[in-house]
Amino acid sequence: MCAGVLILWGWQMKVFGGIASLFRRRQRKFEWPSVELPNGQSRFLPSDFDHGATVTLLAGRGQYPQLCAVRMIESGVRCNLIAAEDSCDEVWDLFPQRQRARFNPGQIGKLLKKLGEFGSTYAIMAGQIAPKRLFHGLKFDMTALRLLATLRQRNAESIFGALATEIERRGVRILDARSFMDADMATAGFMTKTTFSRKSLDEGVRIAKAIAALNVGQGIVVRSGTVLAVEGFDGTDKMLQRCGEFRTGRKCFIKTSKPHQDFRFDVPVVGFGTLDAMEKGGIGSMALESENTILLNRVELLAHADRRSIGIFGYVA
Repeated sequence: MCAGVLILWGWQMKVFGGIASLFRRRQRKFEWPSVELPNGQSRFLPSDFDHGATVTLLAGRGQYPQLCAVRMIESGVRCNLIAAEDSCDEVWDLFPQRQRARFNPGQIGKLLKKLGEFGSTYAIMAGQIAPKRLFHGLKFDMTALRLLATLRQRNAESIFGALATEIERRGVRILDARSFMDADMATAGFMTKTTFSRKSLDEGVRIAKAIAALNVGQGIVVRSGTVLAVEGFDGTDKMLQRCGEFRTGRKCFIKTSKPHQDFRFDVPVVGFGTLDAMEKGGIGSMALESENTILLNRVELLAHADRRSIGIFGYVA
């Protein structure tokens, strides 16, 4: 009896162990492909950029900060990390203990103090702060309260714009968030082997630009010039998934930048999650603004899109 129980228990442990192993493989840390910048210089850096100075990465959520950190390290710049509390562990693990710190997004005074301690000449803002965090769960210090009191509108753009201004008042220059990311940007023309009709694309881009100018969202889904969905506070993926309610083909997701986009803290990003949401929404094509949209893990992302018969096109604004 005991032997039978032990055999059964051992079999269960093998099954659970196998499941756990599969889960670990799905959750494994991704190694970004290495790239080399032409002449070691990113075209998004200022012409007077000092390669010997210290750059601090201000990291939010998502894989974008991790990729940005890898690109900075590859470029040979001296860099540190100040990460939001809900940023991913992968970016945290890239930096030694003395070169990293965490902060609550409402603790702006602590953030500014740490930039000074790191001796930062430049900073890059990369990644997301969850939209709900702008309204819930923040522990505002006096510096943050003073900054918020100066804002007539309190949205992501105004808050991060004010933060960037406050940082630069302390002598730390905010770099274009596309810096070091040259090889990961969307390029003009079809980036996938899968193609699609671009008959009404210009009209779709015009509509997307008009909506982005109102600061509503930076993405729409269209079909033959008809707008099916507009990105709002719930974000891009939720918008794409909503489109599954429309039982029709030839849906196209268009992502754009704002007419006066502040690329210091706001860069459109596309990743594998975008493709998953498109598939759930029955969307088979995507148009991205070339040179202004980051493709996370570009090579694998485009190959994955082809496997799902999703066409990706880069338009010139």
